[in-house]
Amino acid sequence: MDFYSMTDEAVLTDLGQRFRALRLRKNLTQDELARRSAMSVTAIKSLESGRTRLATAIAVLRELGQLEALDQFIPEPAVSPMQVAKLGGKKRQRASRRHGQPSPESPASSEW
Repeated sequence: MDFYSMTDEAVLTDLGQRFRALRLRKNLTQDELARRSAMSVTAIKSLESGRTRLATAIAVLRELGQLEALDQFIPEPAVSPMQVAKLGGKKRQRASRRHGQPSPESPASSEW
């Protein structure tokens, strides 16, 4: 699926439909899933309509036995061997500002 061609709302709607399909594959009602995941039925309905909190999604994935899907959702970033060598074996803690870019305090960045 080409998520880049979709609006954010369309992506959320698609994810909600996927959660619903997972629930139905496990033959669970919304009420059963809510009880088993310690969520409200309203939270499950919101999840399936694409309006949810990340904590709700994680709890439901755990209950549906699909928690490993988080590795595909946001894979752990690989560290470049060149970057490790550059940093002397230390792990990078923050991003650096690029030359020619406005600082976060500048008026140009206040548009965010």
